[in-house]
Amino acid sequence: MRAFQRGEPRAFELLVGRHRGPVFNFILRFTGQRARAEDLLQETWLKVVRSAGDYEPKAKFTTWLYTIARNLCVDSARKESHRQAESLDASADDARGLSERVAGDGPTPDREAYNLRLRPLLQKALDSLPAEQREVFLLREYSGIAFKEIAGITGVPEPTVKSRMRYALEGLRRALGELGVDGDWADPGRTVAS
Repeated sequence: MRAFQRGEPRAFELLVGRHRGPVFNFILRFTGQRARAEDLLQETWLKVVRSAGDYEPKAKFTTWLYTIARNLCVDSARKESHRQAESLDASADDARGLSERVAGDGPTPDREAYNLRLRPLLQKALDSLPAEQREVFLLREYSGIAFKEIAGITGVPEPTVKSRMRYALEGLRRALGELGVDGDWADPGRTVAS
């Protein structure tokens, strides 16, 4: 980011190349709508460009970047709350469900079958969480951001972030249990995002 601030044109390409995928996945999971996520991703990078002069490395660049993305998602959700909500199971631009639209790194057929069974249930369980718990879970488990950074992104103390994560995990465990998912579905050694 410092190189971009100094006017090195290649620096911005490197930033986008390094962070585009994880930020897009965060936004997609936050919004649940591919087209809206793509728009918000573009807005995020535009805001990075416009605010480049204001950036100071007080925290990690990723903290600053995810704060921008999160704030745009929250603002967009507020605007959308006045409109009729679109189903996560099917959207006008893509008849497949969200769980089938989330891109992966080319999983094996058995892994894909496992994901196809589990993803809709996990999405339903995630949707049942309060927004602040879901947000912390997505930032931590899908984007791999440390609790300290999540605190900076969300503007709440780190102990609160950890508490939200604990409640999110308890809520997910409970919701998945109610959906019939038990330990037999577990895939040892895998993270949620894998």
